[in-house]
Amino acid sequence: MALSSHSLFTSSLRLSTNPASISNSAPLFSLQSPSKGLSSVSRTVVERENRVSAFSKKRNGLSTSGAVATESTETASVTEDKTSEPEEVSPEKIVLPSNESSERLLRIRHTCAHVMAMAVQRIFPDAKVTIGPWIENGFYYDFDMEPLTDKDLKRIKKEMDRIIGRNLPLIREEVTRDEAKRRIMAVNEPYKMEILESIKDDLITIYHIGNDWWDLCAGPHVDSTGKIDRKAVELESIAGAYWRGDTNKPMLQRIYGTAWENEKQLKAYLHFKEEAIRRDHRRLGQDLDLFSIQDEAGGGLVFWHPKGAIVRHIIEDAWKKIHMEHGYDLLYTPHIARADLWKISGHLDFYKENMFDQMKIEEESYQLRPMNCPYHILVYKRKLHSYRDFPIRVAELGTVYRYELSGCLHGLFRVRGFTQDDAHIFCLDDQIKDEIRGVLDLTEEILLQFGFSKYEVNLSTKPEKAVGGDDIWDKATSALKDALDDKGWSYQVDEGGGAFYGPKIDLKIEDALGRKWQCSTIQVDFNLPQRFGITYVDSSSEKKRPIMIHRAVLGSLERFFGVLIEHYAGDFPLWLCPIQARVLPVTDAQLEYCNKVTRKLKANGIRAEVCSGERLPKLIRNAEKQKIPLMAVVGQKEVETQTITVRSRFGGDLGTMTIDDFISRTMNATKTRTSF
Repeated sequence: MALSSHSLFTSSLRLSTNPASISNSAPLFSLQSPSKGLSSVSRTVVERENRVSAFSKKRNGLSTSGAVATESTETASVTEDKTSEPEEVSPEKIVLPSNESSERLLRIRHTCAHVMAMAVQRIFPDAKVTIGPWIENGFYYDFDMEPLTDKDLKRIKKEMDRIIGRNLPLIREEVTRDEAKRRIMAVNEPYKMEILESIKDDLITIYHIGNDWWDLCAGPHVDSTGKIDRKAVELESIAGAYWRGDTNKPMLQRIYGTAWENEKQLKAYLHFKEEAIRRDHRRLGQDLDLFSIQDEAGGGLVFWHPKGAIVRHIIEDAWKKIHMEHGYDLLYTPHIARADLWKISGHLDFYKENMFDQMKIEEESYQLRPMNCPYHILVYKRKLHSYRDFPIRVAELGTVYRYELSGCLHGLFRVRGFTQDDAHIFCLDDQIKDEIRGVLDLTEEILLQFGFSKYEVNLSTKPEKAVGGDDIWDKATSALKDALDDKGWSYQVDEGGGAFYGPKIDLKIEDALGRKWQCSTIQVDFNLPQRFGITYVDSSSEKKRPIMIHRAVLGSLERFFGVLIEHYAGDFPLWLCPIQARVLPVTDAQLEYCNKVTRKLKANGIRAEVCSGERLPKLIRNAEKQKIPLMAVVGQKEVETQTITVRSRFGGDLGTMTIDDFISRTMNATKTRTSF
């Protein structure tokens, strides 16, 4: 199944202006605006707060205490550390508007793109302009010019401020195609000439900034540059971009900027960006030693380190357990297949640019798999099926390989090899609704385990070009709608947005920052059953074609792990932590007892380790930095009483307790997905 791209920021953000208010307990943003081009059935996201109240209430906040154990007292006492992280303060909420919710903001951003282009050409007269649209959180403009530096951005911003301060009017003008061509030739703007040739209308619209500068543009804009708050505009970055996205065309200089209605909104947005950087999974993956991408092996190929591999193992075990409980049979299938298989499936005709080159094995062509679907169909085809066999559900954590340009790779979010939590359901026409409902229930059950309770659900319907008759499309689409209605989930309808081979449901999850991530997909397929000629015998002993449903809950393990890291800022809940407890001796004299404690913890399934060789305060600080949820501090008194002094990263000093009590509480918290 295809992985959809995600958007870094949401269309509407609810943000705290207090950095100390960031926690894992609640999202900072609410999502209120419908996606572009969607016919909204409901604009609300699905909330299941009551289903995860234990998660949100029991695991929140940052620790404000530090543990200190000294030899003089012969016990590992835990005391307050006044230099630790600030206490949580009730956040002040700011709702950031979106382009969809505020036409004024959209106009501001579009005009800022023009003002920036005007400023660039004043400073760099030889720069050639191309396009400059508004985007989700601001605007950009592409220029054909010499490479820019951060110092150049400051000069451009100052010139923009001067243009804004002059309060120049934005004037709309309609001209003929010939007149537009004459003007473009006069100012020698070749890219604008190419844009003009792509415009089909006879009348061409031009927007002027005063009498100083103009651009081909359909609008809209603010009335004058003075309508822009210069303190609410910031130039963010420079990037390279090929003209028209074609690697054979010139590399342009793209300047990104952000613009808001007022300075307060800009500050809130910049604070959000800082928090997003703090949570960046690429940095945390390195700091916490979770994963890496090695240059020697190649880009987009993920190495799971021991700690990251433990988290993956926990995710996989939970995934397999739930699927077997829901009636799925697990599969393991090959990573390569003869090229003929991909011809039958249609991938070589329609997906070849995303596939790696073929390899020759004994004069036959083989192909790394980009998807798992054909393999599951071959398993289905191994024997004749009766209508009594349905539904048939098979699932696999299958690794696939897709060719991605190096410039598109991005940490765990865009890679060349990844493991999909793929499953396929073969069923009868009248079983579609119940099977879809079952998938929705399974999806919710899995996502709630990982702390995701807010979803945006989209239903995509039949496009203009499609396989399959209207009757089966109508029946399948109605079944998807009925399943969503029966589930009680609000959803948006993307009319005509389905794949050519069937309608689908997409689900986006909302993280702690309010960002939406494409995650789960449920796709009805009328195409592959026909291509592979799969059948079953009905009650009249006639051969019929079954319905095939593709579905993925997590999307891919790599991408979902990246989302998890950023959602929790690396502070995983106790049950998911790679190391649940670290045993810390006050001195090396207690090391033998610490090793004994650790062995007992491991024997009971608790992920524990001993750390020594430093003074206790540094051992504690290191555990905090590594986001270890529990620390068992051992001094001479603990050795004598056969106990440990426990400190929780989220609960502070928990006092002295027996090893058995610590094991019992840790195992219970792990089993119930709660805090210690």
